Amino acid sequence: MTYVAKKCGICFQPPSVILIYEDKNKDRARQRIMPIRNFSKFSDCSRAAEQLKNNPRHKAYLQGVSLQQLRKLYSLLRGHLQGKSLAQSLEQIQQEETIDPEEDLNKLDDKELAKRKSIMDELFEKNRKKKDDPDFTYNVEVEFPQDEQLESCGWDAESDNEF
Repeated sequence: MTYVAKKCGICFQPPSVILIYEDKNKDRARQRIMPIRNFSKFSDCSRAAEQLKNNPRHKAYLQGVSLQQLRKLYSLLRGHLQGKSLAQSLEQIQQEETIDPEEDLNKLDDKELAKRKSIMDELFEKNRKKKDDPDFTYNVEVEFPQDEQLESCGWDAESDNEF
């Protein structure tokens, strides 16, 4: 059976993930409610999202839903369980999803660095031009305007004289 996910959301009471999908065999839109069990305000959202996506009962339906989207839904639920409003939870998720260009990534631990890299990869794939895109052009060359006179670096000039 082939299912195409159309919308995915979260219900706070009772805690459940709601998926609106289309059954390709019947050409009908259907709704599937997947209850969330054993999830508290201290639970790991990434782990819970992976467990739901790999659950044999829901796996066929959730193939069109990204793990990142499920992780965000679980973060919203965790924020609700912690007593935060929906706006506060969304703001916190937005802060976690953005990367500060001034942040020193060398000072992060491995888990946080992997999280930042996955965010950068996702942003790259979203902005990437593919061959199938209508505005795709091959071998683009761009001339950047130079507003100021280039300063020469001392180490660059010295290395040219050595050879």
